[in-house]
Amino acid sequence: MAQTEERLLVQIGTYNTNLQAGAGLPQDLVDWLSPTLHVSSFLSKNPRVPDIVAIGFQELLPLHLGLAGLSDACGQERDVHIRTQIEAHAPNHESYSLVAKVVNVYTRDDTVARRVCDVQTQWTGCGPAYMGNKGAVGVRFRVRDRGSKAGEVFTFVCAHLTAHEPYLANRIADYNHIVRTLLFAPLSTSADQRAATIYSTSHLFFFGDLNFRVSLPPRSLGNERPHHEEALTMLKDEKSREALKEFDQLQRAWRDGRVFVGLKEGPFWTFKCTYKYKLGEIDKYNTKRSPSWTDRILYATYTDSPATPEHSNIGNISYTSVPSYTTSDHKPVVSMLLLPPPVPATSDESEFSETEGRTPTLQLPSAYVPTPDPLATLKRYIGRVLDRIIGYIWALLTLVGAGSAVVGIFNFFCGYAAWRWWWKTPTAAAPVAVA
Repeated sequence: MAQTEERLLVQIGTYNTNLQAGAGLPQDLVDWLSPTLHVSSFLSKNPRVPDIVAIGFQELLPLHLGLAGLSDACGQERDVHIRTQIEAHAPNHESYSLVAKVVNVYTRDDTVARRVCDVQTQWTGCGPAYMGNKGAVGVRFRVRDRGSKAGEVFTFVCAHLTAHEPYLANRIADYNHIVRTLLFAPLSTSADQRAATIYSTSHLFFFGDLNFRVSLPPRSLGNERPHHEEALTMLKDEKSREALKEFDQLQRAWRDGRVFVGLKEGPFWTFKCTYKYKLGEIDKYNTKRSPSWTDRILYATYTDSPATPEHSNIGNISYTSVPSYTTSDHKPVVSMLLLPPPVPATSDESEFSETEGRTPTLQLPSAYVPTPDPLATLKRYIGRVLDRIIGYIWALLTLVGAGSAVVGIFNFFCGYAAWRWWWKTPTAAAPVAVA
């Protein structure tokens, strides 16, 4: 019999650090992660910490280091930093276990961690030739004995999609590419033993710098006011931002069924646009870009019905940005989500063993059937090989240029020219014969 348990709390955080590496995250994470540890206190008499915490970063390292795969040291530092802060600010100093590092996913030791199994990680690139300058990483695991002996499957995807306002079609193509190529091995509890898409899960969380922009309509004749100024005037209060959200590309594409099918999102307009800020400023935007909600958190659960696409059985307790972080042109975003209670197993299902049982999966509209790309592995490794080649060359040029690839290229050609000159120049006069 599956044990009876309360609804799980899941905390999701995402932050584009603007290639700042170790300098991109303050030593004290209380502004970003700690408030959400207490916001759920209304659920019980005592403050309650999340059962699962997932933190995703984009532009964590300078691009040449990321492409070269030289991120282990920074990733290890972030893991220790985040976990230490989470545990330090937990009301009863609850402890957490790391599930995976491609997305920093932690599970609470006294509620979930001991039942986590079948952990998988995966990645895919959406850049030129499938390179990883844009793309997604994913973590999937199963929690046993939740609803049934087989339990439920959790999937977390952190993505960074194509930038710039005009490239909406590219962002939608990026998402569809992720769905088709970010594939996981089938679980032992699955009846279908083919590669599984991100939708083959009980709960799906999709977050990151998704780069969808606020796209205002063409200016009327005689109105020369720049778009970014119009958007800035609509950020002053929540009512104005609610009107501005109607020009959000993600919102409009989602309503048209072109992207994030089956996923839901909390009221993102309750906080100001998270991009593009002036570095070092709490509340001043860079006027080179129209302010936009580029950093988002979406989710779905298996009890959500396709008949009510705007309603989710996941409770969005908190969804906000953190203006106090000023080292990036983005602001971090965090959400606290309350999952629905597990659906008890039927009498027939309760007879199955853990490996014979079936985990519930998301319900999708009949017209939407996500299909794995048969060339997914080939495409991923083509991108990975190009990542490494370009990354190492770029890193070497940066090293030669004392931190600048441009200077490195200049130094390389100067060195090559000097070598050619030396090779063609006689080093000494011919020796004179002695009689």
